[in-house]
Amino acid sequence: QVQLVESGGGLVQPGGSLSLTCVSSGFTLGLYGVGWFRQAPGKKREAISCISQNAALTEYADSVKGRFIISRGSDKKTVILEMNDLRHEDTAVYYCATENRFPRGFCVLDAESYQNYWGQGTQVSVSA
Repeated sequence: QVQLVESGGGLVQPGGSLSLTCVSSGFTLGLYGVGWFRQAPGKKREAISCISQNAALTEYADSVKGRFIISRGSDKKTVILEMNDLRHEDTAVYYCATENRFPRGFCVLDAESYQNYWGQGTQVSVSA
């Protein structure tokens, strides 16, 4: 079965850290550009980070730059989003998505550009 699954969400205090994992099954995630997105209640979906197929390019939204780190697992089936110094405003459902039309060294912070697979999301809540 072809699917993309996010995990690692949860409840964390402000200033804390979480690590989200995006895992593919039925296809090799290492052949795709991958983006991370989030959506808070009542707000638009926000593109927060992406990594190119060859991992040479990573991009971050200003809202997370310097706090979040995206990387690829060596197994070619995972992409990890390490989130540090979490804030109340980081509370949202986090999604990963893939696109295989990008050049190997390219990714973009635009949800509409990711047309292949989307995961079901994982909830991140930041609260004292």
